[in-house]
Amino acid sequence: MIRRFKFLPALNRAVGTARVGIMTLESMITRRTVLAAGAAGAGVTVLAACSSSGGNNSGGGATQTSPPAAGHPLAKLDDVPVGQAKAVKLPDGSPAVVARPTASTAACFSAICTHQGCTVAPHGNKLDCPCHGSQFNALTGAVLQGPATAPLEKIGVQVSGGEIVTT
Repeated sequence: MIRRFKFLPALNRAVGTARVGIMTLESMITRRTVLAAGAAGAGVTVLAACSSSGGNNSGGGATQTSPPAAGHPLAKLDDVPVGQAKAVKLPDGSPAVVARPTASTAACFSAICTHQGCTVAPHGNKLDCPCHGSQFNALTGAVLQGPATAPLEKIGVQVSGGEIVTT
């Protein structure tokens, strides 16, 4: 309740002006404000989810892998047909591909597509990316078909005792 004073017209005007300028919490929060805040929060959540990466099939972006520990066996040489490749896991659990260019040599590449980080799969002498259709040479890691433009990351291996091991 606003009190009016007959003998102080200036005070009455000031109190009236102050009352008009006061906003209550109910008048400030509208349905539109609540919906806009909710939409903004949802948008931030979606952007955060889209920006994550890590080398899985989510397409989060290409990542660098650290060199694996030397001497770790990845596959038996006889398990990889000459001129083809096989999917393997590195000691840290990240996906890789071992290839057998000749009867006595082996090569290894990260299985993370250089386009957007999806995991490539071996198909004969090619590596196919299921996300956007990039294709790589399984024996060299070179790009055969885009959208990827960079070759797969090479991982050092050698043949020792009939096994393909990291160097």
